[in-house]
Amino acid sequence: MSGELPQSVIRRIIRKVGLECAAKGQSLSETLVAFMVKAVVLDPRNDFNMDRILTENDMRDLIQLCVTRLLDTTNPSLSTIKMQVYFDMNYANRDELLSEQERVLEGKLAPLIRAITETGPRVQEEVENAYQKIVTYVLLRSGLGSPTDIEAVREVTAALQSVFPQAEMITFISLRKKEKEQQLKDLAMLVTGIRLYNKQCQKGGSSIDDLPEILNEAILLATQTLDERLNSCQLLAHRYTALLESMQEDPRRYSHLNFLKLKEALFNVRQYEAFLCILQSNAVESAQEVESLNVQFEAAMMVLKNTAKHKTSIESKEVFPLFMELSKLWTSFQDERLLLSFLKNMADNLQQFLEVQSQLFSKEMLKSLLEGVTVKSDEERIKETMETRVNVSDFKNQEWLFPETTDNFEQLLIQYHGFCAHSIGVKGITLPGNPAIGVLKHKGKYYVFSSKQAAYIFAQDPDKFIQLTVEKAKKNAELIHLLELRHQFEYLVPQARNANRGSIKPPPKRDSGTQTDTHILPPTIVRSYEWNEWELRRKAIKLANLRRKLTHAMQTDLSHMRRENFTQVYLPKDVGTQTKRDNSSNVPKPQIFLRGLRGGSSPTTHMVAVDLTRPLDET
Repeated sequence: MSGELPQSVIRRIIRKVGLECAAKGQSLSETLVAFMVKAVVLDPRNDFNMDRILTENDMRDLIQLCVTRLLDTTNPSLSTIKMQVYFDMNYANRDELLSEQERVLEGKLAPLIRAITETGPRVQEEVENAYQKIVTYVLLRSGLGSPTDIEAVREVTAALQSVFPQAEMITFISLRKKEKEQQLKDLAMLVTGIRLYNKQCQKGGSSIDDLPEILNEAILLATQTLDERLNSCQLLAHRYTALLESMQEDPRRYSHLNFLKLKEALFNVRQYEAFLCILQSNAVESAQEVESLNVQFEAAMMVLKNTAKHKTSIESKEVFPLFMELSKLWTSFQDERLLLSFLKNMADNLQQFLEVQSQLFSKEMLKSLLEGVTVKSDEERIKETMETRVNVSDFKNQEWLFPETTDNFEQLLIQYHGFCAHSIGVKGITLPGNPAIGVLKHKGKYYVFSSKQAAYIFAQDPDKFIQLTVEKAKKNAELIHLLELRHQFEYLVPQARNANRGSIKPPPKRDSGTQTDTHILPPTIVRSYEWNEWELRRKAIKLANLRRKLTHAMQTDLSHMRRENFTQVYLPKDVGTQTKRDNSSNVPKPQIFLRGLRGGSSPTTHMVAVDLTRPLDET
């Protein structure tokens, strides 16, 4: 496959696997199918060579293997993979969840906001309708009641009229769209603060829930539920671990047990434990946030009461910020309520992925199998090895870290999710590592061990045991996520990331841009400057030739009468010449007379020409 499958082949395989599973009654997500394709290809037992191109037979075999594994409902490994895909697709941290909730709220309110900001009412009836829409927006934005609750609508209308009378609609209509949207948000916060203050003064607010009290009860219930499930999960993991160790020590006693299924069940429970720890951490963080909000809310309410006490009128600049502060704190309460509900749903939905292993190994079955076997908890295993540690002098080329000699020791990124690096590769069991024994730093990564002996064996050839762990993960694909080995497998089969969503969430991305002035300071560039000598010569010749050039101008039908036109010419010169002497000549004037033209007494006319011109020599 030349290191990775072509994207077209990947998509075709995923599509065919999904269609075959759907035909057999199992509708699976594209992400789950993509991850299973990755797992099947990576498993060396399936004999898919990564260095050659897949043939049609290979593709058919791959599709059939994927379908078989996806339809095997008795496989704890498949349940673990489904759990990992579900958690990856649905879990969101605090910031992601709140930003998504804000986006959904903005989407729901968008039509109402457009109806308020983009219309320009002219008559009184239209102005009243627009004002009523603002009341509805304020009610929906605050989340304190429904538009169908008449009492809540009356409270909002009364509070809104106190800070934004209907007469101010004329000013509101003249604002720009962005200014209208911002004013709507400010009005919603002010009205919310007023309603909360009135509720505290017992002057209304019957439709407003007592969120602080509700949250305190919800947090207590959520933490208790998560603690119980986590303890039960850890106890089950301890039993599976003890049973696996006993099977390795005495294989004949447990010859009827499936060692592989038992390991897959252990991985399933360990993954469930890891996810519950994440949810528990979020619940603790939420509890701390609610406790802080309670203190801030009571303090803000006290300041507001003292400000408004025994006063018939208060300036808006004094009381408005206090109302808005109350609204912000109440919004934070609502956010925590949403977070707790999200954590509860996640914890409830994760339980379904434990059903397969609980059916394979029931409590009664485990109890009978563990007769005479000591079940140790993770804490007991760590406590037993607290007094043993690695002797650094036994290793010349290895770097060992200890709690008392290493700064920020708790912040070290331990490999394999904190499990023993030796037991995973050799035994295939997830035993808790004890950092007090010593943390091995190898090629910039940190490893912990369950015992001193395991640490010594691993340190003799770390690369060998690291490769053993990678081979274990190829055979059990759920270990890729559990042991946080995704970075070692992304280059092999990247289709899980290229599907709808991968086995790990891609980093969030967004388009962003910045704009700055082209020239903040006044320009200091001399446009007439020229550094090229030949360009300077060209300009000099051009200027010199101007004396022999004429300026031409013309007008057309389209350009005349639009501008003044000028024509420049050189004026004509008066030119004269002078010779050495003046000379002249004169000739006689010819004088010729004709006689007899009028006729006479005779019928025939006789004409006589008389030349009286003076001779030339007489002149």
